[in-house]
Amino acid sequence: MAPEKSGTEVHVDVEGRTLKLSNLDKVLYPQTGTTKGEVLNYYARISPTLLPHLKDRAVTRVRWPHGTHQASFFEKNVPAGTPSWVRTAKVPTTGSRGPSRNGDTLVFPIVEDLATLTWMANLAALELHVHQWTVGKNGQPKNPNRLVVDLDPGEPAGLHECAKVALLVREKLAERDLEATAVTSGSKGIHLYAGLPGKLNSDETSALAKEIAEELQGEHGSLVTATMTKSRRTGKVFLDWSQNAGSKTTLTPYSLRGKDKPTVATPLSWEEVEAGAEDPLDLEQFRFEAVLERVDDLGDLFDAP
Repeated sequence: MAPEKSGTEVHVDVEGRTLKLSNLDKVLYPQTGTTKGEVLNYYARISPTLLPHLKDRAVTRVRWPHGTHQASFFEKNVPAGTPSWVRTAKVPTTGSRGPSRNGDTLVFPIVEDLATLTWMANLAALELHVHQWTVGKNGQPKNPNRLVVDLDPGEPAGLHECAKVALLVREKLAERDLEATAVTSGSKGIHLYAGLPGKLNSDETSALAKEIAEELQGEHGSLVTATMTKSRRTGKVFLDWSQNAGSKTTLTPYSLRGKDKPTVATPLSWEEVEAGAEDPLDLEQFRFEAVLERVDDLGDLFDAP
């Protein structure tokens, strides 16, 4: 169905759902002039690759209604006016499998189709963050099916140092029969994922990630820190193991980032990581245009669990 214009609004058909899109010319990334329409176009084009990474995962959004040069806010619960066809899940506020102590729950959206993704992007939800667990058919969180380690560099360290540490983390995971996948964070660092068989709960997964971080801190103290204190991170790469907690989330692969430029969390080959560890100029954060080209040429370098 062709879009029907109505004032500043456009009505479009997305897989049988009629959506009202607004302010398509609004600039959301002032430094590059990237508009809301371009953001919607990116998410539509990347959706066949992105949606499998969101499957059955509760999504926390970070919204920039006035652009990345102004204030943003995190949104966990579905907002007022959410279409009735958007799948949702009621999750205890602890993010654990059991009920929270005060019985409070959050009602998250589950993004399982292009219509839901488009609806979110129209709300200027540039960043999509997910937990490491999925939601079962009964609506309850399962045990995590993957582990994540966020490599966060403290200046003057950068992607070059993160690539070096990523190779070290890969070795530690391999010692535990876990296979790592590297993804640029879209900001400064790299996210490392490893699929899990689902036997560990969130606390046990966090303990495993912390164990790896502390081992590497002990072996490579001049390069790695497992300590959250920012003053201890100067020139080092912080291995943030805490994002495995049941209530914590990480930017999903292929999500945009709300930075000055429209960068994207981008899966990497290990050849790219090795090149980045050798040469500081061989690795960069990718903009959405480059990500679309990479997917066309390389497919999805992240085999999502």
